[in-house]
This record gives sequence, structure tokens and C-alpha cells, in this order.
Amino acid sequence: MLIYVCTKAQFLKDVSSGRIVPILEEAFRRKGLLHDNDRESTAWENSLAAVAEVLNTKELPDDLQIAVEYQIPQTSKRVDLVIAGEDIEGRPHLILVELKQWTEALETTQPGIVKAFTGGQIRAVAHPSYQAFSYAKTLENFNTAIQEHQIGLHPCAYLHNYSPSKREQIFASQYQEVLDAAPVFIKREETKFRKYLLQWVQRPPREDILKIVDQAEIRPSKALQDVLGNMLAGAEEFVLLDEQKVAYETVLSAIENALQDDQKRTIIIEGGPGTGKSVVAVRLLVELISRRGRNAQYVTKNAAPRNVYFKELRQEQYTLEYVKNLFKGSGSYVNCPQNAFDCLIADEAHRLNEKSGMYRNKGENQIKEIIAAAKVSVFFIDEDQIVTTSDIGSVDEIKKWARKCGSQLFRLEGGEDTLKLTSQFRCNGSEGYISFLNDLLEISSTANHDGFDGDYEIRVYEDVCQMREDLRQKNLINNKARMVAGYCYPWPSKNSNDPSIYDIELEGAFRARWNFNSTDTWAIDPDSFDQVGCIHTAQGLEFDYVGVIIGLDLRYENGHVITDPSKRAKSDQSLRGLKKRPNPELADRIVRNTYKVLLTRGQKGCYIYCQDPALRDYLKKRIEKISLPKV
Repeated sequence: MLIYVCTKAQFLKDVSSGRIVPILEEAFRRKGLLHDNDRESTAWENSLAAVAEVLNTKELPDDLQIAVEYQIPQTSKRVDLVIAGEDIEGRPHLILVELKQWTEALETTQPGIVKAFTGGQIRAVAHPSYQAFSYAKTLENFNTAIQEHQIGLHPCAYLHNYSPSKREQIFASQYQEVLDAAPVFIKREETKFRKYLLQWVQRPPREDILKIVDQAEIRPSKALQDVLGNMLAGAEEFVLLDEQKVAYETVLSAIENALQDDQKRTIIIEGGPGTGKSVVAVRLLVELISRRGRNAQYVTKNAAPRNVYFKELRQEQYTLEYVKNLFKGSGSYVNCPQNAFDCLIADEAHRLNEKSGMYRNKGENQIKEIIAAAKVSVFFIDEDQIVTTSDIGSVDEIKKWARKCGSQLFRLEGGEDTLKLTSQFRCNGSEGYISFLNDLLEISSTANHDGFDGDYEIRVYEDVCQMREDLRQKNLINNKARMVAGYCYPWPSKNSNDPSIYDIELEGAFRARWNFNSTDTWAIDPDSFDQVGCIHTAQGLEFDYVGVIIGLDLRYENGHVITDPSKRAKSDQSLRGLKKRPNPELADRIVRNTYKVLLTRGQKGCYIYCQDPALRDYLKKRIEKISLPKV
């Protein structure tokens, strides 16, 4: 979406006259868009003035096209500045500029991630080069005008206030790949930045390049289709089995029928832990794009499963960027146009929120926004995996918004309006284990409360250190064993580089850190075993073996498993809002659901340590019954 577009000459006039900010504010109001008011207006005033100084040279033609806050079609992402022109040989080019007012940043060990002061505190954020690069890749992979007109894309970042004395942080060696693709220019590098621009835009465009790009059809490029197809062919993790195959073909047929009939449609698939929801979802994404050329995206709230899935899909000869823009957060569709996508596939739909954004102040409802943005919306959901007060995803909520958005619910031949996945493909295929947990955690009573079929290893430990060492031996086999814990432990290591600070300390000898400060792919990184995951980083993922530390928010008293939400760490946001507006039933449900999710992450076995001795003894007795010979 073109919000502000003009020539270089006009841009310089608008900046020098002080009119640029009011013009942008009015443009946003006229187009019905939201912006961060005073903070964003200040950023415009400062950053665009710095850009104007760079552009204010006769070497750059006055008739170059300038766009400010260019919203990439079918996304809520905006490029701060776009410069359009031609090189000396008449080839069209777009320069995409990410602008920052930062004075400094801190490097991290994570590729493409830095720490910077934003939103009132130091946060982990995308490297500016990475931001610009990802915008360019999105246009390259989906915008037909880029492909057909052979428009060159050149992402970069301009940090006009950034101190040269801090350059080693933003230019650290781990960022070299993205810096090569999208260079950064800092304070006192105006001449260097200008020379970069002059490489690509020495003549004004003969055509309205920005309009051509903005109005182009959006569909996956042939290169992207080929890459995805090749990736999936080598990914054993995404092979469909039995019931998953039936669900996949049923949903795929429904999607294609809806698109051919031009009928807006919503499809709901219910399934418990380990039924293969995510496998089906990823397969649908790849099939729709790689073989059918459909414009589709995979959506989850949690970053952890997204990051793991596209890392597992990636092969060495392909860069991460070919697939990363296909895996989106649930807040990506706040300002998305109606029916912009052929299909949006929402996995873990029970984790969807009402509001989006860092401060939960954007949008109206994520379910509504997903349905509105797609011709066909597909929701994979398990209502028993709601684990925070902000989780609003439910079958009824999806149906409600489907009606309001004029999206027809998909119905099976028997008339059912939800498709159900029931077969268990985790926990060694033991559906009885899931029933056992439901009874154990007093989520629901089941007939199978004293045992379950299947060769599944479950242990309860007196010594948490021994549990860790047994898991470590399992992890040596194929790096598929991890520890997780209830969120009952503070996070003192969050903003500390002191290696002596630990988050979880038990029985004097056990010490560990949460995984938050390590990597987005903790679940599969070879050196991350000693870090402990929580519900927010483990939900949606699976391992061969999982070790679960049950904190004091779950205890055994008077013959029952009880919850105590007050034992959750203060940094835990799962129970946010319940102090002011108590809801004991919801708090109880969240704690029980949290442990059910954690206890179902293992395919072959689950090792358990309980801080509460009474709960530990109770679990041992229950498990002893399981192992008794059945008469």
C-alpha cells in the first residue's frame, strides 16, 4: 500500500518545510491505518530529516520516486523508506531502507538478533539488516511485478544516530551473512550511504515502478515453489500416517473446491496432543505453494514451533529466508486487506489472542483477522491446551467469527462441522496414556485410569539430578531429549551475562537456566540440552524423551491433585489479569493444562520429578499399578 509517494524534489521540500509529519499523519488517517502517534511521529521527523541530508545532492536525480512507510501488499509490515529509479543501463531498482534512531545495540549469539532499547526497556529484536532483508525476500518471493519486470531489490539500513564507538556490536561477525545482503550505515557514514544509493539509482524511472509493484498480483514465485517442494521431499518429520493422510486429503480438497467456487470458507480440525495437527498443517502449506501455486501462510502464536519447523525443512543449499516468511506470528494480519491470501493455516489455534502487538493494543481479534484476510482459513485446535488467560481460541469463537465474516463452515458428509484427529502418534501411539494423564491430573475421569497399552517408558524420580543424567544419555543418541518445567521459577538470568546466575535451583545440586536467552531453536540445537524449556517454548514441539519438573503449583493433598497458581513465578504472564479479576476455575484449568502439555511432549518416554513429595509418592503408586501384570 502506497501511503506517501512523491519525487525526491518534493520529498526534500516536505521535509525542509516541516510538513512531512502532518502529511504522513493525514495519509494514515485517510487510509484508516494506525500508527504509534507521538513516538512514530518523532521518529519520522528525525529519521527523514537525516535521509533528506543524504538525498540532497545533484548526483541523485530530482525525479527519483520516494515512498515512506510503504506497506508490503498482503502483510502488515511497512518498509520505512523506498527509493525507486534506474541504473545507468536503464534497469529498474528499488532500494528498501530500514531506519532506526538507535544510538547503540548489543550483539547476541542468535543469528539476526540484537538487543536494543525499545518500548521502554532493552529487548531482543531483529537486526536492522535482517528486517530490510526479510522485506526484500517477501517481495521477491511473492510479488509478480518483481519477477516479470526484473526489478532489482536492494535492502539496507540507516542508523543515523548510531555511535561509531559501538559499531562492533551491530557489525559483529555472526551478522556477516545478513550484512552482506543488506548493508548498515551509521552516524558519520552519510557519504558512504549516498555512494551505495548511486550504484542503483542514477536515472529517474521511466515507469511508475512503485505503482506497478503495489498493484501486482501476489503469488509464490517459481523459485519459491521449487525450493519448498525439494525441502519437504527430504524431511522425514513431515510424513503423513493413516488418519493424518485422510485429514490432509479431505482438507486439501475442501480448500481447492472453495477457491474454485470463489466461496469464502473456514475449516476447523480438532485434535489432542500427538495427533499430528502440525504435521498436517505444514504439509498443507507446502502442497498449496509448491505444487498448486497458491498464496498461503502457516500461522502460530508461539515462535518456537515456527522456528523449529522451518529449520527442519531447510537443507544446506537453501537459505532460511526462502521459507521464513511463510511462517508467521498470529498478530501479522491486523491491517491485512480482505481475502488477501488464498489460504491461512492457523496451527495451535487455541493459543490465539484477542489483541496483538507488544502492548496488546493492536487489532480487534486475531481469529477475526485471520478469517478476514483469507479466502480459506484453516484452524487446528485443541481446547485442552489453553495455557494462559490471553488464550481465546475455541471452536465456538472460530464459528462465531466465521459467521460474522461471511465465511462458510466446512462440513463433512455426515454434517459435522469439525474434522477430528483422534489417533495418537506421540507417546508410542498410546491413546491410553493421554486418558491416564486426564485422570491423573483430574482434568476428566476416564475408564483407563490404571493403565494404558503401548511400550511407553514413564519414570518418577526422587533425584532431579539423576533424571537429568538419564535424559542426557538418551540425548546422546539423536539429540531428541529435553527438560521442561512448570513456570514456577524466576528468571534472574534474563538480563545478565553472569554465568554463575541460574534460574532453577533444586535440592542444592540441580542448577539450570531457562532457555529464553539462548536461541529460537532450543528444541533441536545440539548444545542446548542443559537449558530448561517452559510451556511457551515447548508447546507444539515433541521429543523422543522429555523430563518434566513439576513445581509447587501442582500438589497432592487430601486424596486429590490440587493446583496452587500463587506458586507461579512473578515473571509468568500465563495468569495475567487474575489478581484484579480472580477466576479460580480458569487459573486451575491453566495449571492442569500446562502440565498435560508438558507431559505429552515425549514420543518414547516421560521422566518426572515433583517438588511436592506427596505428589511424587502418589505418581509412583499410580505408575506401579500400570506396571503390575494384568490378570
